[in-house]
Amino acid sequence: MRELWRVKPGSKVDIRKLDPGATPGLDGGERDAMAVVQDDHDELAKYQDRLWAEATRSLLIVLQGMDAAGKDGTIKHVFHGVNPQSTRVAIFKEPTPEELAHDFLWRVHRATPRAGEIGIFNRSHYEDVLVVRVRELVPENVWRPRYQQIAHFEDLLVSSGTTVVKFFLHISKDEQKKRLEQRLKQPDKLWKMRMSDLETRKFWDGFQVAYQDVLKKTSTDVAPWYVIPANHKWYRNWAISRVLIETLSEMNPQYPQPHIPKNTKVV
Repeated sequence: MRELWRVKPGSKVDIRKLDPGATPGLDGGERDAMAVVQDDHDELAKYQDRLWAEATRSLLIVLQGMDAAGKDGTIKHVFHGVNPQSTRVAIFKEPTPEELAHDFLWRVHRATPRAGEIGIFNRSHYEDVLVVRVRELVPENVWRPRYQQIAHFEDLLVSSGTTVVKFFLHISKDEQKKRLEQRLKQPDKLWKMRMSDLETRKFWDGFQVAYQDVLKKTSTDVAPWYVIPANHKWYRNWAISRVLIETLSEMNPQYPQPHIPKNTKVV
């Protein structure tokens, strides 16, 4: 089922032609999707426990999308019930002076999951070929080589035992407008808002082009991108859950051999 959303390496993706309100692969509606996600919580917890016990490999999940695309919601709903002891969430905001004093991947590498862990990036190293490109924060001769540098970085992670899965949460401009307007009316959402969130809408078309280049240049066999239609939050959660369960099933982590004989008695 993962192939429904997977971006084949080197393929050109025109996200303007992809319907963010579509629900491919799902025969039922919201109720059916939510029931599956609930079952997936148990499956995800099972695989996480085995991965943590095995302690030789890790899983890195990258979440990217426009403001209000649902990165926070995905973390809250898809990973509900996972063991926080073996789960790490990293949020990448505007770089600090210390981070700017290093190469752009320095702060990212420090946040990658340790053996046995599931790591979740809320935004990621891809901001350095998205925001910096669209906002013209650095010249093109700086950001353009980063596609290859990122691909090499992810190859390094994979060769060191980290499985990398990347999700682009695809929403429409109208849906983003609706969600931002809702946030303006909700105290529990309003605190997260910045004027920059509203100003970024002016750069919508530029970001769409930048994302298309990201998908084309950095979706690889070992670190694939998945484009998830995200106008429906319940479908987004279902689709991401499906990809993760299939990925972990393929990884098939195992409990290690016990350190004590099986029939040892407690006296």
